[in-house]
Amino acid sequence: MDARDADLKKELDATLQTRRELGEEYESALVDSFLEKVDQRIDGAVERRVRRQFAEQQMTAARDSRSPGPTDSFGERFGFGIVSLVLAIPLSAIGGGVANLPGMLVAWAGIVGVNVVQVARTNPGLFGRRRRADRDDAWED
Repeated sequence: MDARDADLKKELDATLQTRRELGEEYESALVDSFLEKVDQRIDGAVERRVRRQFAEQQMTAARDSRSPGPTDSFGERFGFGIVSLVLAIPLSAIGGGVANLPGMLVAWAGIVGVNVVQVARTNPGLFGRRRRADRDDAWED
């Protein structure tokens, strides 16, 4: 028996004692009062459970929204490619002008690196990073 049950038992004992002292004419009012206290306890317990479940749902939704999903849309790929090519022109000129061929190679290595990272981000399985379940399924065939 936990503390809440002990408190409820005390309330019931007090209600029964009051009924003995006041008589039968107050019995219905005492029962209603006791039942109201029981209802309040039940409402409190239900409210705590609902709040806990709601908090768990919010935490689950927050975790799901934080995990990156595939964002492989045509517009994003096309826009990234255009920006990459537009920025490649001045970067090539600066790299070639400062350090000649090695500078241009470094500039293009950076451009290629940024594009590879973008492709890897939008297509997670492209570079051999497959989920373990995919490999297990291949062995079961």
